[in-house]
Amino acid sequence: MAVSALRRRGRAARIAAGLWFAWAVIVWNVVFDHVIVVAGRRYIAAALRAAAGPGPYARMDDWMRPALTRAFWTASAAAGLILVILLAVLTSTRAAARAPGRASHR
Repeated sequence: MAVSALRRRGRAARIAAGLWFAWAVIVWNVVFDHVIVVAGRRYIAAALRAAAGPGPYARMDDWMRPALTRAFWTASAAAGLILVILLAVLTSTRAAARAPGRASHR
């Protein structure tokens, strides 16, 4: 891809939007993974405490099933925020480009 091709406004905007979308997907995966890892660590600590004392056995499902739901919604909120910002930027850019009195630089 030549640098001159990136200078065209429409192509550059599509590439930028694609990068924002890719960023949202990456953030979703990182946040989801982080919440699951933290829940797994908390479960292991609880299981070790339960094994050391007379308390009840710590079941993995009791810890990880709620973590799965929490991870999904937290990751979706983070990625959704990025996509909302992308939508706001695209909308405001298009509105500014159509504003009266603006010179066209095509």
